[in-house]
Amino acid sequence: MAGTVEELTINFQDENGVLLVKELDKEVLTKGTWSTLMFKYQDLDKASGQFKTPKYAIRRYQKQNGEYRVKSKFTISSPAQAQKICEILTRWSAGDAGNASGSESED
Repeated sequence: MAGTVEELTINFQDENGVLLVKELDKEVLTKGTWSTLMFKYQDLDKASGQFKTPKYAIRRYQKQNGEYRVKSKFTISSPAQAQKICEILTRWSAGDAGNASGSESED
């Protein structure tokens, strides 16, 4: 387990040390006792030994007893789905820009 947000990773190896999930990039969206991170990663295709098309994940962590633990996660399974989510959030946030109350919270 990780003790800092910077140590959090989506990399995952099997018991033989074979990398099954390879982290390509990471962004910290919020930091604190509750932290939210976004990852770009690839799963290993065991049959071919090649990594598959990148996926994206948003994970929410809670720090307990000095270590971060995953509390929720959402996987965006394809670039097309990622693009659609971006388009919708862009449209929604553009409409909300004029309605901001000034009391936003990241959590």
